[in-house]
Amino acid sequence: MSPPTDPRRAHPSTYIVQDRSNEEELIRLKIQDQMVTATMGGVLPEQPDPAIFQRVLDVGCATGGWLIEVARAYPSISLLVGIDVSERMVKYAQAQAESQQVNDRVEFHTMDALRMLEFPSGYFDLVNLRFGQGYLRTWDWPKLLQEFRRVARRGGVIRLTEGDIKTENTSPALTQLNQLLLQAFHQGGFLFTPDSIGLTGELARLLHQHGLRNVQTRSYTNGSRAGTVEGQLFYKDMSRMFQTLAPFLRKWTRMPDNYEALYQQALDEMQQPGFVESGHLLTAWGYK
Repeated sequence: MSPPTDPRRAHPSTYIVQDRSNEEELIRLKIQDQMVTATMGGVLPEQPDPAIFQRVLDVGCATGGWLIEVARAYPSISLLVGIDVSERMVKYAQAQAESQQVNDRVEFHTMDALRMLEFPSGYFDLVNLRFGQGYLRTWDWPKLLQEFRRVARRGGVIRLTEGDIKTENTSPALTQLNQLLLQAFHQGGFLFTPDSIGLTGELARLLHQHGLRNVQTRSYTNGSRAGTVEGQLFYKDMSRMFQTLAPFLRKWTRMPDNYEALYQQALDEMQQPGFVESGHLLTAWGYK
């Protein structure tokens, strides 16, 4: 089936996995969250003194892992709020906060960030977004960043973290699947350019364009190899991702007839002793 010619016709609040209660996606996002925080060396590694933040907002919080880790690392932060459009994710995150005994300071709410952030102006010291590329089209960024600026206090930090779509790896099948994913993300309007840095390469510009001062960036390289803990986490992430994203790929690109065979080949190649992969993450932040 030919991909639609106008991605703007799709509902702007639709996540790339349309089933918001999908259990496999919940598990995958939890794995991804752990990998990214480990790669970056912590929850706020680029901030000189995170303890100065008193109110923190995490937009698109998913399973709540990042926000809960912030609460555990910095007990002086008095309020940490996570929002997500998925009620299933929010309920899971709230249960995790209770089990980690931080629910006296951490709260989660079901909210669609593409419509409105239901908070007072100038309320948060830090507004954080990790991996918005799963639901943000290029035309969604201006309104979202305007809302970020509105709810951030004067001098507050707005922080964005995204990853490149493609990774360097030794699996020919995984490389083909990544190329399909890149095409679908661009065709669907999620990337500003058709290459792998179609979002990460634009983060600093977006912050500058929306009036943030002293914009800075920090890059990270995440990598793993077969037979390691990191390699197993990557395998679990990829094995779920290319199953749950199959409908998204069908919608926005031409799926090859041998997709399932490619998927199985990638699983086999990722388990081979010589398999290695590396990817790129970027955090960009600025001050209101």
